[in-house]
Amino acid sequence: MEYDSDKENSSLRDGAGHAVLYRMVMDKHVCPYGLKSRWLLRRKGYEVEDHHLTTREETDAFKAEHDVKTTPQTFIDGERIGGYDALRERFTGYDKTRKTFTPVLMIFAISALLALAIAGTFIGAILTLRTIELFAAFAMTLLALQKLKDVESFSTMFLNYDLLARRRVEYGYIYPFAEAAAGLLMIVGGTAGLLGAPIALFIGTVGAISVYKAVYIDKRELKCACVGGDSNVPLGFVSLTENLVMMAMGLWMPVKMIFLSGAM
Repeated sequence: MEYDSDKENSSLRDGAGHAVLYRMVMDKHVCPYGLKSRWLLRRKGYEVEDHHLTTREETDAFKAEHDVKTTPQTFIDGERIGGYDALRERFTGYDKTRKTFTPVLMIFAISALLALAIAGTFIGAILTLRTIELFAAFAMTLLALQKLKDVESFSTMFLNYDLLARRRVEYGYIYPFAEAAAGLLMIVGGTAGLLGAPIALFIGTVGAISVYKAVYIDKRELKCACVGGDSNVPLGFVSLTENLVMMAMGLWMPVKMIFLSGAM
């Protein structure tokens, strides 16, 4: 089957509210971005003329005809919009290169919900000091998980601002494991929490000093490696807060144990 440009040109003469979509639909591959493009167009009220590119030859002919490198491609009122990212940007203003705090805020939100769920189920009270401890520990663990997805990429971005990693490159590889260990030990609590406290205090202190210097003294605009090396999270107040929370946890766990020992 060959790509038919005449068929497309006739369809583009339809009125407003009509979109023409070309996407790959093959026996062993259905383009996910094509499905998302069709879904987004329909969600915005467009009648979609959905053309399937069912062979590699047909796909290559379509790309050559329109001088594009990828599919899917969407046309609205005779204008080529582009692929899914371009379509999303047209309708929502989305820009995947834009810096955003969303990944970190979502981790904080899930951590808070986890802490509330655990506290409500096993402690019997939702708002307790242990709930706050669990929130911080869950956040540390989930943030470490994001870094551990690609330690190489994380360590590279981390070197842009962390003072200790610049002196000892291996620290960038150790950091996510240390953060995960501290978080997990604090989830367990008790003596295990005491073991995690100095780890959290150390990496939190170094991190806070590094972020403060990079952002507030050197006035550098950098991306934060807090959710991994492929993030668009800006280095700033949220990154500083993450480190301050680790410092606070590192100080609080031994203080709590001292108070508990005194009470006994």
